[in-house]
Amino acid sequence: MAKRVSVTAHAPCRVDLAGGTLDIWPLYLFHPGAVTVNFAVNILTRCRITALRGTEIRLKSIDTRRQDRFTSFEALCSARQAKHALAANLVRFFAPEGGFLLETNSESPAGAGISGSSALMIATTAALAAYTGRQLGREEVRVIAQNVEAQLIKVPTGCQDYYPALYGNVSAIHLEPDGIHHERIRVPAEDIEARFVLAYTGAPRQSGINNWEVFKAHIDGDTQVFRNFDDIARIAQAMHDALVTANWQGVGRLLREEWELRRTNAPGISTPLIDKLIREAQRNGARAAKVCGAGGGGCVVFFCDPDAHARVTRAVRSAGGKILAFQVARDGLTLTRGAER
Repeated sequence: MAKRVSVTAHAPCRVDLAGGTLDIWPLYLFHPGAVTVNFAVNILTRCRITALRGTEIRLKSIDTRRQDRFTSFEALCSARQAKHALAANLVRFFAPEGGFLLETNSESPAGAGISGSSALMIATTAALAAYTGRQLGREEVRVIAQNVEAQLIKVPTGCQDYYPALYGNVSAIHLEPDGIHHERIRVPAEDIEARFVLAYTGAPRQSGINNWEVFKAHIDGDTQVFRNFDDIARIAQAMHDALVTANWQGVGRLLREEWELRRTNAPGISTPLIDKLIREAQRNGARAAKVCGAGGGGCVVFFCDPDAHARVTRAVRSAGGKILAFQVARDGLTLTRGAER
């Protein structure tokens, strides 16, 4: 029996600490020195592609239980819609030959705000590139993933979510007129793991909607939003410096300051449950907290001293948050090729 070629790609999700939304072009051009800071977590996304005999294309999302079957690539391209739209849009771009099964899976809860969709875009883009024999650098993978995701959600996308998926670890993404520059921040992963608690509120949110409202307000000249983003840019620069120097007191203060500013950008960024979780965490030793991503639901990250980590974890769980145990992802995008009978 002939062997079937397969390609598998993994990419991690992320927790953002400061500078989010500024990473949407061209907002960062109006705030010199803009940077976003985040860390990758071992909550993984995966794409696996296996060659099939014939021309049939099967798309399967394991976590969302969505499936599509097309008799050929031409049938996929002519279909008005697909249940697994993320995979279908990328397949249209790469135009693989022959039949195959494309399976995806994400360990992130839906709408968690930890960039599950962007990480999956990276994994699927890289897997399709390898499957079709394209030699793409990481920055090329990022550009394709970001642009196709913008086509998919029909609003501008920021760039920061793709870099933890590509590189892992703790990152600063510097947003400059001459381009986007990734920097790995050399902070021990154990220090991050001992000081942060991550919880899911159980309420998915639509990041594209919240970000789009803020984006429009900024472009339309809302002076309050513009001043807020000046402050967010300043805080993100200081957060970068605090992490580089292991100034944990500064990290907590800046995280708290960033959240208070972000709450004023658009209605709905916080919710009653988020407010409750933060209040109970602070009563039990948390020094700061903020929502992940654009807010309105999803995940909340809490910062505390190492000796308060267990207390904060118990308090958040008791208040209704689902704790997402994590480690800092030491690796970003990984790719394996194989063959099976």
